[in-house]
Amino acid sequence: MTAESLIEQMPEAVGRRVRAARAARGWTLDQLSEHSGVSRRMVVNVESGSSHASITTLLRLATALHVSLADLVSDSVHAQSVVVTAARGREPLWRGECGGSAVMVAAADTPDMLELWDWALGPGEFYTSEQHRPGTRELIHVLSGQVRLTVAGEVHDLRTGEAASFPGDVAHGYGNAGRRRTRFSLTVLEPLPRVRP
Repeated sequence: MTAESLIEQMPEAVGRRVRAARAARGWTLDQLSEHSGVSRRMVVNVESGSSHASITTLLRLATALHVSLADLVSDSVHAQSVVVTAARGREPLWRGECGGSAVMVAAADTPDMLELWDWALGPGEFYTSEQHRPGTRELIHVLSGQVRLTVAGEVHDLRTGEAASFPGDVAHGYGNAGRRRTRFSLTVLEPLPRVRP
């Protein structure tokens, strides 16, 4: 199967997983819409596989359904002790207007949500994240360029090689205040009551 065909099938697979997780909770479309803050129409579009949902929409659905984002978007089976994910076929879950992207490169099957992300931001680009569940922690490591990390209104400018740990359950965002493209890795650990789709 080609990378292109994997990407084309992603919305359909995500839709099946959202529908299964909703059914496991015994919720109607309206109940999922109410609990997630995602419109009923968007929920229908996601479940039918007719929409490439934004990362914000998928996070809201995952949070409401008590599953991880990886449970909705990953094809990996996590029963093995070592899970290798290939570079090909990974679709960014966010694309910025200046060429930035966010790609989930790995997730671990743990009692909590544990994800590893590869981020890139073009000059002047900024991503604002919604607050995660209480107790969420994030780790960021700047691989190249500069990252302006904002956490609860406090700004931290990180240069190549620098890293930071911060709470993800408060308002936060990542920006590129430099003149060149920046790249960083991000790990998210979010406490999560799980119901597998």
